[in-house]
Amino acid sequence: MYRWEITRAALAQRVFATIRSESYDQAAATADTLLSAGLTTLEISLTTPFALEAVTTLVREVGDDAVIGAGTVLDEVSARMAIDAGARFLLSPNLEESVLRTGHRYGIPVFPGVATPTEAVRAMELGADALTLYPATAFTPAWVGDVRAIIPQAALLPIGGITVSQAPDWVAAGAVAVGMGSALTDGDRSTVTKRLTELLDRLADSS
Repeated sequence: MYRWEITRAALAQRVFATIRSESYDQAAATADTLLSAGLTTLEISLTTPFALEAVTTLVREVGDDAVIGAGTVLDEVSARMAIDAGARFLLSPNLEESVLRTGHRYGIPVFPGVATPTEAVRAMELGADALTLYPATAFTPAWVGDVRAIIPQAALLPIGGITVSQAPDWVAAGAVAVGMGSALTDGDRSTVTKRLTELLDRLADSS
């Protein structure tokens, strides 16, 4: 798949999960719950123990049925390791040119972190495939709308602290997707499945 095809697939549901766990087993269990509930995109934060092993296992298990990425990719070394592990996209809280360069060298989309219009434009000039707005708790959906009024080509991905009830507001304001963690995963499989189904329906109505 080309970079743009991976990006489109990764953002198709307008929501993706970010998994930051205390252990490999916990991360694997969370991913299994989400994927079984119908989510098609998630990223494993490299702050999770054995995160790269988790990425490799998930990619092998899901094949083309879901898009598995790596998060908290801060530098070129981490980027290359994540790509070698099979990550289909790289997500960062910061704007680091070497991560973009490494991802693109191997045909992998990169979503670097931005927090200002200046950073957003700089990231786009460097070829960013989408722009991570982190932490979203420091902003509002109105901020996304205001920025896109002057930079309509900015593909913003708010992530960090977004709740299920807030997610549709971000998408309605112009975010191409939202990243969610525990707000999406708390509860048993039945609860998560019901929550995710309802959220996807609401996001479809917001787009």
